[in-house]
Amino acid sequence: MTSVKEFQIDEEATETDLGRGLFVFTDDYSVFDWGKMPDQIAEKGASLCTMGAYNFELLESEGVATHYRGVIEDGEVIRLADASRPPWQMAIDLTQVPDLPNEGRDYDYDHYHEVAGHNYLIPLEIIFRNEVPIGSSLRSRTDPEDHGLDFESWPEGAVDLDEPIVEFSTKYEEGDRYLDREEADSIAGRADIDVLADLAREVNRIITEQAESAGLTHQDGKIECLYYDGEVRVADVVGTFDENRFSYEGTQLSKEVLRQHHKRTQPEWVQAVKAAKAEAKQENVANWKSLCDRDPQPLDEDVLTTARNMYCAGANAYTGQELFDAPPLSSAIGAVQRL
Repeated sequence: MTSVKEFQIDEEATETDLGRGLFVFTDDYSVFDWGKMPDQIAEKGASLCTMGAYNFELLESEGVATHYRGVIEDGEVIRLADASRPPWQMAIDLTQVPDLPNEGRDYDYDHYHEVAGHNYLIPLEIIFRNEVPIGSSLRSRTDPEDHGLDFESWPEGAVDLDEPIVEFSTKYEEGDRYLDREEADSIAGRADIDVLADLAREVNRIITEQAESAGLTHQDGKIECLYYDGEVRVADVVGTFDENRFSYEGTQLSKEVLRQHHKRTQPEWVQAVKAAKAEAKQENVANWKSLCDRDPQPLDEDVLTTARNMYCAGANAYTGQELFDAPPLSSAIGAVQRL
């Protein structure tokens, strides 16, 4: 399904009914939309599955509809609290994901919704931002005054927002792009764009409050949703260190650590990715990777260990449970700072 988790179908979705299946979380990681990178990060998959399950059960307790059914242990679907070890498989309800035909960078969403009917994965990502940290794409796409902020240009540090910013981007295009509200509404199909925005704010509130209770700062994140018989439900996975950006005492606690490390240590590859994306946009080519003349290099073993401890210590802190054999979060963050 993606570069970091696999997808198992047990019962296919139809035009009228949800199906059933599994997310199988791997230890792979991806940065800059590259897909599977050369290395794996030990126990990363289990940490993401654990945090995702914890958040889905938290959303359920707040009355938010989701596609989550439980985690898998010894072939059984159980609640996270009943698991004897960190899970790496998540049971979910499935919806339809029709083909999205394209000619170059022009995508046929009318075809997508004709096939989808009343049971489909909404082909959008709904992004929410509580801060504008270093590395946020908002800095390159907009000016502070666009959001009512009293800065002439973006400052070097993170910028706190009084109210969350909600944005929409495409999900299935080869090079995802941010959308204005009118185009996002069209791409959403039968789903109401205001309902999606309100749902994103509610999910953001719940995750932010949980993060604060664990001593973490929740900077930004996203949700993906399905539409089924008139109802919008949260899908995919929410509130993990891959989907969202968190920090601890001013230091990043998310996949952003790996992005920034590659910028520092493999700048030629990062620049080649940026150039390939720009060329693809100019030439109306969907597959930008075919234009990239460099590949990422493996990471040093100490970097992989630091990343592993960050994911596992962070999951322990966020859930308030000692599920992983990991150092205290303060020690894990100290190693991140030394990268």
